[in-house]
Amino acid sequence: MSPRAVAPLVPAATDPAMIRNFCIIAHIDHGKSTLADRMLQITGIVSDRDMRAQYLDRMDIERERGITIKSQAVRMPWAVADSSGAGRAYALNMIDTPGHVDFSYEVSRSLAACEGAILLVDAAQGIEAQTLANLYLALENDLEIIPVLNKIDLPAAEPEKYARELAELIGGSPDDVLKVSGKTGEGVEALLDRVVERIPAPVGDADAPARAMIFDSVYDSYRGVVTYVRMVDGKLNPRERIQMMSTRATHEILEIGVSSPEPTPTKGLGVGEVGYLITGVKDVRQSKVGDTVTTAVKPASEALAGYTEPLPMVFSGLYPIDGSDYPELREALDKLKLSDAALVYEPETSVALGFGFRAGFLGLLHLEIVTERLRREFGLDIIATAPSVVYEVTTEDKKTVTVTNPSEFPTGGKIAEVREPMVKAAILAPKDYVGTIMELCQSRRGSLLGMDYLGEDRVEIRYTIPLGEIVFDFFDQLKSKTAGYASLDYEPVGDQAADLVKVDILLQGEQVDAFSAIVHRDKAYAYGVLMTGRLRELIPRQQFEVPIQAAIGARIIARESIRAMRKDVLAKCYGGDITRKRKLLEKQKEGKKRMKMVGRVEVPQEAFIAALSGETEGKKDGKK
Repeated sequence: MSPRAVAPLVPAATDPAMIRNFCIIAHIDHGKSTLADRMLQITGIVSDRDMRAQYLDRMDIERERGITIKSQAVRMPWAVADSSGAGRAYALNMIDTPGHVDFSYEVSRSLAACEGAILLVDAAQGIEAQTLANLYLALENDLEIIPVLNKIDLPAAEPEKYARELAELIGGSPDDVLKVSGKTGEGVEALLDRVVERIPAPVGDADAPARAMIFDSVYDSYRGVVTYVRMVDGKLNPRERIQMMSTRATHEILEIGVSSPEPTPTKGLGVGEVGYLITGVKDVRQSKVGDTVTTAVKPASEALAGYTEPLPMVFSGLYPIDGSDYPELREALDKLKLSDAALVYEPETSVALGFGFRAGFLGLLHLEIVTERLRREFGLDIIATAPSVVYEVTTEDKKTVTVTNPSEFPTGGKIAEVREPMVKAAILAPKDYVGTIMELCQSRRGSLLGMDYLGEDRVEIRYTIPLGEIVFDFFDQLKSKTAGYASLDYEPVGDQAADLVKVDILLQGEQVDAFSAIVHRDKAYAYGVLMTGRLRELIPRQQFEVPIQAAIGARIIARESIRAMRKDVLAKCYGGDITRKRKLLEKQKEGKKRMKMVGRVEVPQEAFIAALSGETEGKKDGKK
């Protein structure tokens, strides 16, 4: 704890001039959470006895993987001497944000609640793809940027080189770039002083009707929905009736306070403050992220702008292994949606898997984290089908169909055009790997947009690539081909027409919808061979031979057979006439033929799970 820290500061309402709202943005693994830990310790808001690494990462899955999934807001006190030498106590509201491209929506909401941002760069690795993406987000929000180099205590750190790189990127002098170590605490006090000095105080009308923006919310099983807000105008007090401006629902505030970092009740929230509200509401749909909270007695006439709705990039079917768990899965998704505003879902049914939900995610890691949270936090056993993206299919009779699931792909009629989503990918890597990166992108039907050198040895390569080509194993391939040095960021840039086909998997001539996929015509054969080969290993043998076929429409492109189990009907014949043996074999043959006509191949649950998870096997990476 620094001698500059003041007693925990949680007054009824702080003068807006004494408040500083800021967030920490960076590429994944550049030390945001470690720097936040040191700030909590130095300001004295968390005692040394209670301190633990990644203090603000509340989920087990965050701590295990070392990644931040949820933004966390915390208020810290900090004293700065004024011109007379007396210490003035400031309230610093900090939001620690995720660094992964799949959670950029969390970052965009956090930026809207702040006036400034600390742009953190690893002094051993330099600027990465997500550093640039988050910087552009902050600049769009007109935030004050404080450039900071972290991990200067590492032997491999090159602070002077990367300070020049950072200064060139955002404009200014390399001397303005602060050098800190989140691990040892070196330079963190100077950084807190810079936050007070450079980041502007929040602006709002204290006498206007209350308006607060909901930037996050979580579900507490004991207290109901906990809503995190940033006050813009007016004031909110305990026991006051509030109104949600989008739903017009009214509630009474049972508790209002700030996270410091544990929930600390206060006598109200004023202009510029960041805090939480508890109304006891259990219905998770009543607290929508981006909504405006006002008072019921004197409501505001105009709502705040809110946030742009996130567009799901990847779709997957989520099905309970036990069909009776369907209501529990619906309730679990409702609660997850509250803490993860980027998750979208709607009910769907599958012939093979029963009732479930079609869910939309921002990327493959987002899908993986959501399924993991459903298993851990709600105790559900679920199957996630192979991820797919959204296609626009136009038939020859001018009908347009939006396809999020291969089973929705039109059949029978002639297809005039299929349009697939495209993304603009930015890849940062050492210049030695330019050739291998270009080769990988071109094999995924990418088109080169341009190339820029960020320094003497680092290059940014920009491509447009079909989203369907990068959602599976593109990032893994990129990492393995560049010895782990490359970093990737992408954003949607519309769609384009492509030669895409639907590949169906047939068992005994019957289509199994869960294994269908939409792929480029050039890769259809490879997908057919892969899936038929995988299912031949996974499906148990029957009393009759089972053909596994991959087909495009009526044309079979690949086939494997599961050989029949054969009972030895000649075991009881110790000799005798050959006609006796032939008669028994013919009888067996007839029986198998009849069984094949009426027999239905049951695909065991384990085979479904293994075949579908095989699509993303080895592709579970938390770090882009």
